[in-house]
Amino acid sequence: MKTYSTDGSNTTIRERLGLRPIINVSGTMTALGASIIVPEAISAMSEMASQWVEMDDLQRAASTVVARLTGGEAGFITACCASGITMAIAGAMTGTNLLAIERLPDDTEGLKSEVIVQLGHIVNYGAPIDQSVRLAGAKVVPAGTVSVTQDYHVRDAIRDRTAAGLYVVAHHTVQYGMLSLEEFCEICHARGVPVIVDAASEYDLRGFLARGADVVIYSGHKFLSGPTSGIVTGRKDLVRAAYLQNRGVARAMKVGKESIAGTMAALDAWEKRDHAGIRQREEAALHLWKDTLQGLPGIAARIIPDPTANPLDRLQIFVEPQSRFTAAGLASALAAGSPPIIVRNHEVERGHFFLDPCNLHPGEAEIVAGRLRAILTAAERPADAMKQTRKDSSGALRWPD
Repeated sequence: MKTYSTDGSNTTIRERLGLRPIINVSGTMTALGASIIVPEAISAMSEMASQWVEMDDLQRAASTVVARLTGGEAGFITACCASGITMAIAGAMTGTNLLAIERLPDDTEGLKSEVIVQLGHIVNYGAPIDQSVRLAGAKVVPAGTVSVTQDYHVRDAIRDRTAAGLYVVAHHTVQYGMLSLEEFCEICHARGVPVIVDAASEYDLRGFLARGADVVIYSGHKFLSGPTSGIVTGRKDLVRAAYLQNRGVARAMKVGKESIAGTMAALDAWEKRDHAGIRQREEAALHLWKDTLQGLPGIAARIIPDPTANPLDRLQIFVEPQSRFTAAGLASALAAGSPPIIVRNHEVERGHFFLDPCNLHPGEAEIVAGRLRAILTAAERPADAMKQTRKDSSGALRWPD
């Protein structure tokens, strides 16, 4: 949306801040701003911004909305899914012991402080997930191997100091050989161990509790299209204990009144959203891109389902040497254009990347199609067309320069 600055020029906020106007075909990525916030959430945030409010009462109202949408007994809003994990783990350790809450994370004397996680679930989503556990003062106990977890791996990992089991649902995890949520819950519950599910980027707001989880944590700013936030839902005693961590380690993770109101509005909007219509538009973009790439030398494309069974598809683009690009090189060429097109590139070393249609503005699917054809049919290739993937953290170390 254009706004007029004080000097009368017609500019966007990105132009005023010197930020480049990217096209996001990577997905609901935090590094790109997560999602396009729905108008209902923006309106609620704006309305709440100038109001005084008793935060516990606002969170009580949020609990009602969260419980209705998820089937949990109670719920609350926090800063993000990562903070929700820390709070849920800490709550499983301390219960409602206020002194124990104040003593975390260093003093865990007398508390259960071990958390079982399948090794194939110990992922990095921008930070290592085990750090969210360690922030609570707990210790991760890995179960199984990176390629397989058997029932006895989890069963024998449970000890007197086990506070919880953490189950991760994400495309980052190993997608084979792990115990199902039902199996994981059955083993943990037989020993009185609660199961906490990290479902940050999942559509299904009710299924994980229905399948046996005790606490589930969702992102409020991914598919829900709310402000940056996390949603904690589930068993009332565990949710209460997690919420009380606002008196301790979660003080550094506090969420503003605007984000609570915005997330509540996004949840309400989710009930009324035209999911079928959105799916239709996404499928149209995928077929446009696939047709655009048809017959181009060294390029193949297929539409594939989401790996965690969310109701969406992506286009997987395979890049062979005949194209005179590597997957990394083609992704770089797209990102170097104007506007930059940012693809889902977490598997480029395997010779492919993905296009995700869930965060497109009107007209952007056509821009992506045109850019793909222009780059791949040009006589000349950019200097880094055959770029090889290598890990390089130097860019991160240069910030804020």
